[in-house]
Amino acid sequence: MRSTAIRRTAVAATAVSLALFATACGGSDSGSSDKGDKGAGAKGKESAAAAPSAKALSAAELEKAALAQGDVKGHKISKAAAKDTIAVDDIKTGKKVCAPFANALMGAQVGEPGAFTKRTVVSEPKKGDLAKQDSGDAEEAFKAAFDITTTQLALGSYDGKGAQESVASLRTAATECAGGFEFTAAGEKQKVAKITEEQVKGGEEAAAWTVQVEQGGEKVEFKLVAMRQGASFATFSSMNLAAMGGGGDFELPTAVVEAQAAKLA
Repeated sequence: MRSTAIRRTAVAATAVSLALFATACGGSDSGSSDKGDKGAGAKGKESAAAAPSAKALSAAELEKAALAQGDVKGHKISKAAAKDTIAVDDIKTGKKVCAPFANALMGAQVGEPGAFTKRTVVSEPKKGDLAKQDSGDAEEAFKAAFDITTTQLALGSYDGKGAQESVASLRTAATECAGGFEFTAAGEKQKVAKITEEQVKGGEEAAAWTVQVEQGGEKVEFKLVAMRQGASFATFSSMNLAAMGGGGDFELPTAVVEAQAAKLA
């Protein structure tokens, strides 16, 4: 199968996962259907227009407000490495309305934040999964070993109503591009086959989707969450190693979303 930018990002995240688990060996830290109507996009625009503007955070303040190791129980958190990220200028879409969604899916910025930072958040195996790895069942052991969700958290702070507008642009893109669209990332062609809305809570505004991506004839699912708190806007683009290998589903990174919303509040 030909390597694609989106899969390469996932592979890079996997390497981060393994490195983080190596340093944490021996324990963890304590510490539905398509929405094809136009209403969602219109609602997002109305929300952006009605909501009052909030004070933007400086780059230093945003770094302090971003998730850090120990903020989410059962997860490892690190600052995203520059070599493992794709810049927004390297993402091109045929349909302009779909651009915010492509950017968010690739972990790039949406809109024009005054300050921007990224984190890689990796879930740790649950105790039950660790037991399955020693069960002697090869299939169960594989699923247990790779039931790891890696989330690329992109966090920005915006002047004026930029954060509200970013939420609205993603909602509009999800509605207008629900049937799929193509884009290029780092010069490689990508294809989103389907966008399905999910339910999520967090911050002052939140929205979520399951994104079906076609890669080399295979269909792989990603999760994408958008969350706004004040003048800050975050996207959470997640993949699960076991689901990617077996074509299954996995849960939204709700604990990560809630933790980031609480830290921004």
